[in-house]
Amino acid sequence: MSDRRGGLSAGAAPRHWIALFVTVCLVALNMRMTITGVGPLLDEIAASQGTTPAALGLLASIPLISWGLVSPLAHGLATRIGTDAAVAWSLLALTAGTVWRSLPGPSLNLWLGTCLIGAALAVANVLLPVTIRRDFGSRIPLVMGVYSALLGGAAAISAGLVVPISHLAPAGGEPLGWRIALLASGLVVPIALVAWGLTHRRGIFAGRGARGSGSGSADADGSGTAAGATAADERVGRRIWRDHLAWWIAIYMGMQSWNFYVFATWLAPIELSRSVPPVVAGLDVMLFHVCGVLGSLAAPFLARTRLRPVLPVVPPALGILGALGIVLLPGVLPALWLALAGFSCGSALSISLTLMAQRAASHAASSALSGMAQSVGYLLAGLGPILFGLAHELTGGWLLPLTVVLLASVTGLTAGVAVRGTRRVLDPR
Repeated sequence: MSDRRGGLSAGAAPRHWIALFVTVCLVALNMRMTITGVGPLLDEIAASQGTTPAALGLLASIPLISWGLVSPLAHGLATRIGTDAAVAWSLLALTAGTVWRSLPGPSLNLWLGTCLIGAALAVANVLLPVTIRRDFGSRIPLVMGVYSALLGGAAAISAGLVVPISHLAPAGGEPLGWRIALLASGLVVPIALVAWGLTHRRGIFAGRGARGSGSGSADADGSGTAAGATAADERVGRRIWRDHLAWWIAIYMGMQSWNFYVFATWLAPIELSRSVPPVVAGLDVMLFHVCGVLGSLAAPFLARTRLRPVLPVVPPALGILGALGIVLLPGVLPALWLALAGFSCGSALSISLTLMAQRAASHAASSALSGMAQSVGYLLAGLGPILFGLAHELTGGWLLPLTVVLLASVTGLTAGVAVRGTRRVLDPR
């Protein structure tokens, strides 16, 4: 059913392919739901904790910081215990963090639980593209597109549902409150954990030598020792930081995340500053996210057209048009600018994740590239909303902040040109 390294062979049983695909989708649903629900509940959380929403602003940034700091460690963890086991442990930690965050008692529960959630998601963020590369062969672009679309779709669903859940009062009693609402955002995590355990039990319980649990560095005939494979994987993890193509992929990942979090954070304030009704502003934010999902789904199909050689440069170019329209021409076809910005971010995410899977010649290289690119990318992404806010504070307008978005888009365009072609990381020049 599977090849010796754990990837599905060309003739793999359809039922097994479907089971793996459903499992990836279940895990993807949990990669953002547990964190995007915090923002809409900040006022309620602040009131219950006796503080201000501004003081809790860092709470929404903890996952990004965690992703930047923990992502490089995911490759080493997968090298030691196996990729499948590492993902299983990350889902278990995500479950524990979600429960811990909602426990009554000292506010430390909220902060430490969120830190554990961020660390768990960092590992899963890195290793899911690696398992997709390993298990889906020629279907990588399609599966990666669905995966990235589910990230955006689940994020939007969670952000929209947590407030109604917190205000829900069963049988006319007390509202459920923010703790139950945040706990509800993790209801799918145990289901994903069970599904992962069923479809990857060989890799989880048998260690590195089992199906897909290693990083593929052992000898092709299976005679390589685990110690030798681990040492080789660790060398790959160090070498990836000196590879120029890996850095361009990391920059491309960072710039798409930069603009996504800028728009996700500041789009509503931009609209409200122009006297747009709050309901309309909320619909505009939803339009941005929906178009992001469409962009993620469209990217793998565009990769099969004549656009394939230049596909990485298309999303940054669309992002430049969208940003210019949102700031400079808000009264002219506003929905078009929002659609362009959302489509740009969604398609660039799908392309970024696909690059991590396809531009590595081995499982170990893919794992190292994913960890390095996501670490750099999310650390860069954390700067975007901060710089945008500072630029707005300095001028009170949106023209100077626009340069923050344009800077990221132009840098992403440059990176898109650099990552074209078929060269893989760690290949000799």
